[in-house]
Amino acid sequence: MAEGTITPTEEKKWNWTRLVLLVLPIIILGVVIMVFLTTGGGLNLASPAPVEALTEERTILQPGEIEITVRNAGPEDLTIAQVIINDAVWPYTTSSGATIPRLRTTTIHLAYPWAYGEAYAIRVFSTNAIPFDFEIPVAFETPKADAKTFLSFTLIGLYVGVIPVYLGLIWFPALRWLGRRSMVFLLALTAGILVFLGLDTLAEAIEQASAIPGAFQGIGLIGIGVVSTFLLLDAITKQQIATARSEVSQRLSLAYMIAIGIGLHNLGEGLAIGAAYNVGEIALGAFLVVGFIIQNITEGLGIIAPVLRDRPGIRHLAILGFIGGAPAILGSWIGAFSPSPTLAVLFLAIGTGAVYEVVYEIAKLIRKDTAREAMPLTVFSGIVAGMLVLWVTGLLIK
Repeated sequence: MAEGTITPTEEKKWNWTRLVLLVLPIIILGVVIMVFLTTGGGLNLASPAPVEALTEERTILQPGEIEITVRNAGPEDLTIAQVIINDAVWPYTTSSGATIPRLRTTTIHLAYPWAYGEAYAIRVFSTNAIPFDFEIPVAFETPKADAKTFLSFTLIGLYVGVIPVYLGLIWFPALRWLGRRSMVFLLALTAGILVFLGLDTLAEAIEQASAIPGAFQGIGLIGIGVVSTFLLLDAITKQQIATARSEVSQRLSLAYMIAIGIGLHNLGEGLAIGAAYNVGEIALGAFLVVGFIIQNITEGLGIIAPVLRDRPGIRHLAILGFIGGAPAILGSWIGAFSPSPTLAVLFLAIGTGAVYEVVYEIAKLIRKDTAREAMPLTVFSGIVAGMLVLWVTGLLIK
């Protein structure tokens, strides 16, 4: 053995000296940070103006009353000094005092005789005379969490999520008789649909990220959700392959993964619909609902694509449809009754990661099916067709 080398047995031995050497840098780092925070580290630098940030978490309108939940997103405590509604100074109360600690929330209560359908501009001033503007585009009584309202948002989830997915599954018997090239085209079509859904979900997540406090690092939160979900599902897939199951079982597992990815997407879609309806920014008319049904019916087609050559049974098809569509109901509930921009960003990011992991699995399946006979134009046309289908149907609801 060469001089100075350490055997594996020696590497596993621990003693107090090695433990101290491991922990010492962390202790020193903590001391340095504490000294810097308490003394400024000798840097005599002061901000020429106070740095404050106040973000809106939720607005609730009830007859004769407006409640705005705000979060202090700045680096220091913030104190509310004045509230103005449509250029009129208005008295207010807060749920936890006028001073809001960093990253904490408070609810501003305003006894204001708002009128249905009107727009209101609300400006909140801090004690440093810094204004923060919030807007109510359409005054609309916030739905209460009662049985009737729950039923309404359940129906919304059914219309835009569950029903379209199950309608897509009805194609299963007819599509089972497709030839090999048609099967490859259908898989590519599914990949194209999912690529478009992933892009749409990612764009929505980025848009929502701009509404959350900077300290929560919306883009970083998106990255965590996308990457962790992708890697987790990839690890699950590899574990399934390692168990040496039959190809039929692997294709069924892929169908379930597609359903999960689409379900997470529909969860984010339900969140967006519920939150928008909650503040009166969306009118759920018959035309809009029909648009969602037409767009989301392709999701059911994507779920059954991997198992068209098999016989999964009605039970599996029913479960697949439920997994893919039912999250829209849960999303509409959360969006309507407990909207949270941060939670919405996280769910949308998770949905994006799930969708693209499924695209990765479909790509491997297409590659396997075309190993003997290359079908580049079939794959190309399928992917483009899938993306175009969602783009065209999206014209009805965007």
